[in-house]
Amino acid sequence: MNISFLKEYIKHPTSIGAVAPSSKYLAENMMKPIDFNNCNCIVEYGAGTGIFTSELIKRRKKDTKLLIIEKNEKFYNMLMQKFGKLENVFIINGDAQKLKSYLSYYNIPAVNYIVSGLPFASLPSEISNRILYVTRRILAESKGKFITFQYTLFKKGLFERFFNIRDISTTIRNIPPAFVLTMTPKMKRKKH
Repeated sequence: MNISFLKEYIKHPTSIGAVAPSSKYLAENMMKPIDFNNCNCIVEYGAGTGIFTSELIKRRKKDTKLLIIEKNEKFYNMLMQKFGKLENVFIINGDAQKLKSYLSYYNIPAVNYIVSGLPFASLPSEISNRILYVTRRILAESKGKFITFQYTLFKKGLFERFFNIRDISTTIRNIPPAFVLTMTPKMKRKKH
């Protein structure tokens, strides 16, 4: 059991959403939908202790930019210690709702994948809606994919308002077991 993770969960249960870090099996499932050979930028929401971040760094091409957004200051500091000196890795102590301004700041024109560890089941609905709205807009421009995991499919309907769900897989070897959802943005219908 990761004690510092558990302490942060107790302090911020709605923004952390799990009592233990993700397993390597869940990290593996989160990476499957990503075509690392044809990828210029990946964004990660809610990186936590960096389980997915490590895998993204291991698998990406050197010139693929990684934009890591973590709101929790303790986790942000851990991520900076582990990955802060790496080339083309930008770690932000911030909020996924502000993705557009972060991309602009780092002069990143398009995003191919957004990988999320955010607990949508426990986030306030207005925050979830804003994050998903921004995510859809960014990915619609590049026809990118949104990959997230959830412990229940309770928010499936919310995701379907913004995205087409292309795949749902289950990772049993995780505490608790988790669903990985791979989605593409719903395009706005043009008015005639």
